[in-house]
Amino acid sequence: MSRVTDQGNVARKFEQINEAWRPKVIAELNGQEVKVAKFLGDFPWHVHDEADEMFLVWRGSIIVELRHESWELGEGDFCVVPKGTEHRTRAAEEAEVMIFEPAETRNTGNVVDPVFTAPQGERT
Repeated sequence: MSRVTDQGNVARKFEQINEAWRPKVIAELNGQEVKVAKFLGDFPWHVHDEADEMFLVWRGSIIVELRHESWELGEGDFCVVPKGTEHRTRAAEEAEVMIFEPAETRNTGNVVDPVFTAPQGERT
C-alpha cells in the first residue's frame, strides 16, 4: 500500500514564509522539488546550466526576464525557463510563487550571493 509522504495546503505553506527570495520545499517527487517562495523586488541575473525551472504564480504578479524578452505572469500563469537560459525575476509588490525544479537546485543558479542565495532543501 502506498503512503502519502508530502501533503498539505498551499495557502498555509505561504503563510509560513516570512522573507522574500527564500524558497521552501513543500513536496518532492521523481527527483523534483516543489517549492514556494515570496518574491519582492529584483532577483539577480543567473543561469541553471543543468535544470529547467518552472514558475507558477499563486498570488500577485511577477516578471520573468530573459536578456531579449520578458513575460509578465499573473495569478494562475506559469512559464518554464529552459536550462542554460540567463534570467531573473522581478515583483513590484509581494507575490507568491511556486517553483518546480530538480532537487537541490540552487535558487541563484551559477551565482552565489550573500543576500539572495538560499539554503537548499529547507522545508516548510
